[in-house]
Amino acid sequence: MSDLITVQGVVISAMPVGEYDKRIVLLTRERGKISAFARGARRVNSPFMAAADPFVFGNFTLYEGRTSYNLNQVSVTHHFVELAAMQPGVYYGYYFLELADYFGREGTDEREMMNLLYVTVKALLNPHVDDELVRCIFELRTMAEQGYCPELVSCVSCGKNEIPENESFFSQTHHGILCRECACGIRDAFRISGAALYAMRYIVSSPMGRLYTFTVTPEVLEELKRIIFVYTERNTDRRFKSLEILNLMSK
Repeated sequence: MSDLITVQGVVISAMPVGEYDKRIVLLTRERGKISAFARGARRVNSPFMAAADPFVFGNFTLYEGRTSYNLNQVSVTHHFVELAAMQPGVYYGYYFLELADYFGREGTDEREMMNLLYVTVKALLNPHVDDELVRCIFELRTMAEQGYCPELVSCVSCGKNEIPENESFFSQTHHGILCRECACGIRDAFRISGAALYAMRYIVSSPMGRLYTFTVTPEVLEELKRIIFVYTERNTDRRFKSLEILNLMSK
């Protein structure tokens, strides 16, 4: 057996392999996104039975085989089993895991995405936070963490950063805000309210632990959805299964 390594991570996907095993994908602080086999995880008496599931946060001890990592031991720190009974909350959760999987890479420090997933799952469990607002926050903060943050301070065309409130415009093709003068002639530029722009600036810059501590009016939420949902879709090239389920549930 190779030397054991221990990583701090979260299970972002799990699938059955053979009769009793599972293949899990971990987002880890030390080694980025990696996959590992959990031998016997589907056996009733397996120590991995409850640990080799999505939304499990913990310390995973692994050994490296010829073609993949193999799970040797798990110390679970958080296991959000209650999310499974929440609909549509659980599908939002699975979508967030899919998005984290999409951007995850081996060999990178995924600490920020792990923290983002953790506070986001906790927000989904909070009945006082709207699931669609959670989605807006998670998507935009993910874009920011992955280097796709839209320009939200200065005009992307002329660089002007003292734009009067309610005179800012947002353009998906220009990836950010425009002043009134520069927005003229830009086909997809539309006015963004001061409240929506403030919320977006807060989302991309606030400490992780403060992300889900605000609410918005229904009108601002609709505005955020119109901007952030489209922005995320245009900056990814995958169809997310959980998102398709959510869209069907909303009809």
